Amino acid sequence: MRVGIFLFGGVEMPDAGAGGPDPLDRRYDQQAVLHAHRELLECGILAERLGYDSFWLTEHHFQHEGYEVVPNGLLFSAFLAARTSRLRIGTMFNVVGQWHPLRLAEDFALVHNLSGGRGILGVGRGTVPREMLPLTAGQFSVGSHDNPDAAEADRRNRELTAEALDVIEAAVGQESFAFQGKHFSLPPPGIPDRGGDVAALTLVPRPVFPFETWQAVTSPPTLKEVPRRGYGGVFWLKERNRMRRDWDEFGTLFEQHHGRPLGPGERRLLVLNVAVADSREQALDEVRPGHDEFWRFLGPYGWGRGYNGPDGAPAPAGFRPTLEESVDQGVWAVGSPFDVASAIQRYRKTLGLQDLVLFPAMPGDPYPRVKDQLTRIATEVLPLLDRP
Repeated sequence: MRVGIFLFGGVEMPDAGAGGPDPLDRRYDQQAVLHAHRELLECGILAERLGYDSFWLTEHHFQHEGYEVVPNGLLFSAFLAARTSRLRIGTMFNVVGQWHPLRLAEDFALVHNLSGGRGILGVGRGTVPREMLPLTAGQFSVGSHDNPDAAEADRRNRELTAEALDVIEAAVGQESFAFQGKHFSLPPPGIPDRGGDVAALTLVPRPVFPFETWQAVTSPPTLKEVPRRGYGGVFWLKERNRMRRDWDEFGTLFEQHHGRPLGPGERRLLVLNVAVADSREQALDEVRPGHDEFWRFLGPYGWGRGYNGPDGAPAPAGFRPTLEESVDQGVWAVGSPFDVASAIQRYRKTLGLQDLVLFPAMPGDPYPRVKDQLTRIATEVLPLLDRP
């Protein structure tokens, strides 16, 4: 089982928690952001030293609130790759609609090649309209398949993302390519070049090492699309029984499209939020502020839909779970090293995990705590997984 680390990449917040300021009222200066960037590099270096397989950040823009302050995961990957030798490096996720697909393909290929094949291509559709609309000149936003008011934005976002991924696949998979779609005409007609018109393009560079592509699986339409493309599916923030159903459905759909069954856990990655301390009580006390800050910020974007609500039915948009609900539903593994290892083993048994990525740093956590969590998981939790 490959085990990686995923960090939001935010600033330190001494007042994180239910009693802190409104998330949108938070503002941080450039020194706080620079401190976070430097500490994130140190965390990546530490992750390699501790033996983790992979290290992931996010792509987010304009977040004066300080929760996620890395706007370019590929550029960060280049810095981290220069300071490491083995660690695989990815982004959860490069927001495809916010890039020109050829620039995304080029930049990924450059990082992947110069790192010796250590890049992981993570792709997603985005979460925050405030980020996508400015970066697409107001043409595209993000929506939700189950929100009638955002249905058209969701449809257009899916359409753009699908076409951009088609472009990336053509560009990295062929020596030369041409593509004609609704949103992209590549090359555009009528480009003069040395007495003729350009009829095809060649991506330079293209990946010279094999690479994996992973996409977030957060909604029924995406659950259908990702296995069709043959990408790996990333599963996060789902109640354990709903997780198992979606995990198995992904395997069924993959077999239907590609004519072969997946092995246990193949092409599927679980992200699990974790917090470890000497005891369960201590771990709950220490992680509660960050857990509550996580949901105060992300709950309004609908991230809680993967939970069950208090009535046992799927939670509505805007749901904000308590820490106890997060632990009881299997979304957070919190406790002693034995408690956390047991939670991982439970998923290992039910899902046949091959790929596990741990989320050990909550919004606002000071970086000494983040490094302590990375160290304790590697030295106290993971060794327990190998015991009979």
